[in-house]
Amino acid sequence: MEVLGESILVIGRVCTIIPLLLIITLFMGKRSIGELPVFDFIIIITLGSVAGADIAEPDVRHISIAVAIVTLGILQRVVSQLSIVFRWFGRMVTFEPTVIFHNGAFHIKNLKKIRYSLDNVLHMLREKDIFDLTEIDLAIIEANGRLTVLKKVEQQVVTKQDLGIHTSSAGMSLPVIVEGKIYPDVLSYRKRDEQWLAHELKKKGIASEQVFLATINRQNELQFSLKNKKEPQVPPLHH
Repeated sequence: MEVLGESILVIGRVCTIIPLLLIITLFMGKRSIGELPVFDFIIIITLGSVAGADIAEPDVRHISIAVAIVTLGILQRVVSQLSIVFRWFGRMVTFEPTVIFHNGAFHIKNLKKIRYSLDNVLHMLREKDIFDLTEIDLAIIEANGRLTVLKKVEQQVVTKQDLGIHTSSAGMSLPVIVEGKIYPDVLSYRKRDEQWLAHELKKKGIASEQVFLATINRQNELQFSLKNKKEPQVPPLHH
């Protein structure tokens, strides 16, 4: 009977706490679900922890949990409103957008600052259907951690394909050098070897150790982003 009583208590708590969570989440607004800024993320994690403690721990006072959930919802709403009214406060409780690619080169200093690896960024670019870095004019990591890309003018709206002009595609650009490490299998796939790569690097007057990222496309054209190159001046962005 004791087990049955505890089970009924847990079921009762679930049936009351979930609707309350739903009401508070809807009260907090679409922004807290769709974008997840830092403070909203903390609030949602805390809401989950509080609700979990209420369901899993029958000894915890149910009314106290309900008060905590309502308080968290109101706090999130207040902070969101303050962020809108006072821009300085909004910048204080979240991240600034960060430019990571501009004028054909990665901004390595910014990548290190936000602790994003090159693999992370390449993966995010592929998710945006971008397989060739030459298509990009500007890439930004937004405050919520998502990647925003501005394509070059010739890649936007009206393309050569739209005008009926047939050109050979550059295809997918494959990383052949990543942070100084050469990938022979990529060269082999493109029917090239390390001797050819060394020759191409020599023509540019650079060594493989200087390369942050080098990609090769279907036409066997190389694009470089160097480690020690002067960081490109990036446009100032503020949210």
